[in-house]
Amino acid sequence: MAASELIQDDDDIRPHVEVNVTTTNPISPPPPQREVNGKASLHALSPSPPTAGEPRPESGGVGSLLMQHKLMRSLSHGLRRHCDYVKISVPEERTDRLPREWWKTGVAFLYAVFNLVFTTVVITVVHERVPDKSVSPPLPDKFFDYVDRVPWAFTVTEVNGLILVGLWLIQWLLLEHKSIVGRRCFFLIGTLYMYRCITMYVTTLPVPGRHMVCAPKLYNDSTGKIWRILRLISGGGLSLTGSHMMCGDFLYSGHTVMCTLSYLFIKEYSPRWMWWYHWFCWVLSASGVICILVAHEHYSIDVLVGYIATTRIFWWYHTMANTHAMREAPNNFLSRTWWNPIFNFLERNVQTPVPLIFSWPVPLPASCRQRYRMVEGGRDE
Repeated sequence: MAASELIQDDDDIRPHVEVNVTTTNPISPPPPQREVNGKASLHALSPSPPTAGEPRPESGGVGSLLMQHKLMRSLSHGLRRHCDYVKISVPEERTDRLPREWWKTGVAFLYAVFNLVFTTVVITVVHERVPDKSVSPPLPDKFFDYVDRVPWAFTVTEVNGLILVGLWLIQWLLLEHKSIVGRRCFFLIGTLYMYRCITMYVTTLPVPGRHMVCAPKLYNDSTGKIWRILRLISGGGLSLTGSHMMCGDFLYSGHTVMCTLSYLFIKEYSPRWMWWYHWFCWVLSASGVICILVAHEHYSIDVLVGYIATTRIFWWYHTMANTHAMREAPNNFLSRTWWNPIFNFLERNVQTPVPLIFSWPVPLPASCRQRYRMVEGGRDE
């Protein structure tokens, strides 16, 4: 049967085909619908392979575009699978997480010195208000009821305190981050002695024992009071130096503060494997505090309040310093302390706990450094 007989041109139906393709080549219209054996059929979107002598259809057709799109997808997938990537490492900006900031340490040092000097002034003022032993006898104390006074016990306290302070000073000088640790120590000393000035001034207790010898009162002699302040400062407020002859500085005990605070800093900033060193310092601190009571130089409440105030402020401060997330937490109740702005000033740029790194405080001479490099180089070889 001839093809002309099967095709009826007058009944041709052209379908409506919409193609949204962005191309520079013109798109040829789709072939007309033809009826074969009484049934309508559409030519395939892809052209049939050309016969011999017949020209190849243009590449601008819809089928050609689909084939090109499929080919591009397969090529892109193959390139992604077999492409070798070159990683270029970009150095991150390094920030100092433990800045020295010695000027802040200097501010904390001045804060501590001011409160220590102010303490001597308050002691001189309070001394004038201490009641006479004949008028106001010592208050009853349960520890004094069971333990008799030992005269030399207070000397043990001051010797132990000097040893602890000396050990801590040497240890602090050997620390790598001594500026950060130093400002913490100075701030705590200044704050504790400021608290002591307040408690001494608001409540003046009578002497804890009749054995105590107090210097005579000067009343309105301002010059004499100034000389007493200078003498107390020069002797460090110690009975060993003979500079402390005044009474009234009982609540709370300054010797308890120094013995306890020195031990806390020694233990916190020394390696954990030095347990023998920690136990030695703990024995010095504990025996020094107990000897204060054995000597009947302070009431039991003086020692108890001094210990509680020292340990709590030390632990609060270091909890906030070592836990960086707590500083900006809304439910951090430690941030409600009055000294929180001072803490933020001192610790703002300290973004990590201080590591225990020791270094020689004095730089070595050039000859020693050269020999050290030679020895290290020989070890590497």
